[in-house]
Amino acid sequence: MAQQFVDTKIKGDKVVLFMKPTCSYCIMAKDVLSKYKFKPGHLEYIDISGRSDMDSLQDYFLELTGARTVPRVFIGEECIGGGSDVVALHKSGKLEGMLKSIGAM
Repeated sequence: MAQQFVDTKIKGDKVVLFMKPTCSYCIMAKDVLSKYKFKPGHLEYIDISGRSDMDSLQDYFLELTGARTVPRVFIGEECIGGGSDVVALHKSGKLEGMLKSIGAM
């Protein structure tokens, strides 16, 4: 069920941020992503903190991405990691290219 939920959210032309609102790295990732002008519907923040399947979701993140921590940031179907990874890609200028390459901007 958790796997199905995640798999339906991750699409080739979309950026998805799985997060918890109290997590500083999640806020960091959200702040960076908010600097970009996404096409409508191509950026989604998903708060997993109140979900009954939160543990299952994080177990699936581990299986899928090698880590169960949030944030898990997906650009298209590829997980680029967490908060500091997003900041590093932004600072290096690579993030914008990745967002454009999937058609999210």
